Amino acid sequence: MANESVQGIVLGDVEVIRVVEWQGPFVSTADLVPDADAEMWKDNEEWLAPDHWEPETDRMVVAVQTWVLRSGGRTVLVDTGVGHGRERPDSPPFHHWRGDLLGALARAGVHPRDVDVVVNTHLHIDHVGGNTVDAAGEWVPAFPNARYLVPAADDFHFGPDNAYGGSRQQDGRQIYEDSVAPVHRAGQVVLWDGVHRIDEHLTLESAPGHTPGSSVLRLASGGDRAVFVGDLVHSPVQILHPSCNSGACRAPAQAAASRRRILQRAADERELLVPAHFGGAGAVEVRGEGGGFVLGPWAAFDPNPRSPF
Repeated sequence: MANESVQGIVLGDVEVIRVVEWQGPFVSTADLVPDADAEMWKDNEEWLAPDHWEPETDRMVVAVQTWVLRSGGRTVLVDTGVGHGRERPDSPPFHHWRGDLLGALARAGVHPRDVDVVVNTHLHIDHVGGNTVDAAGEWVPAFPNARYLVPAADDFHFGPDNAYGGSRQQDGRQIYEDSVAPVHRAGQVVLWDGVHRIDEHLTLESAPGHTPGSSVLRLASGGDRAVFVGDLVHSPVQILHPSCNSGACRAPAQAAASRRRILQRAADERELLVPAHFGGAGAVEVRGEGGGFVLGPWAAFDPNPRSPF
């Protein structure tokens, strides 16, 4: 895909590898972050463009990417993108998307059998598509030795017992049936709620609102801190204006409360904020200022990360 890249950074004893499948202008700001008005974008055009916003078309610049964490001798993936060749007729941007997550991971030195844990921060279309691969016409887990950590609230909400999220569209059923159900059948899903500790450095925490089970992954190692926030934040504009939700937030008031809580802790604890879809540098520090938040330094990823350990 266009703009594919692999970058790395080391935080304490954890290696973080950013695997970008695709990056570029996507949908309009009104479609993705409808709560952010035109003035919010224009007031910050100097630094939003070109990494996060294309002013000429008013489209947001986003990335489809997966984060690889090497922690405690294990390899952890955070979200798995859109997948390849999926039937998504109700979601035109993702219909028959030609992703190559496994190829991109291989170029980062990560092979399917080496993956120990897959984290789905939530079960939206662009976070679970790489969970599975097509093997002779049957969807099977892409990472045969991994535990897939899935928020229990999302698994119920988007699963068959809740009519696939109450969706009247085909996509709701298809996403679950080709990207989540096969991992259940393989016995590789671990459902969790509240807080789930992966190891001494990594902890999952619920942050509902975007979806019922939306979650964040905290990293704490030595003096370094980071928080992988999934779709809690789609654009840097939402850091400056935490009340602005994406168009996909199912419980807007709850999503805004979770966003503000996570941003406040990131500012208090000097956590690197790592959203799922930021373009540009991909991650940024957050600072508290005047009862709100401002952006601190952007992450300094190495375009030639060290060999996996």
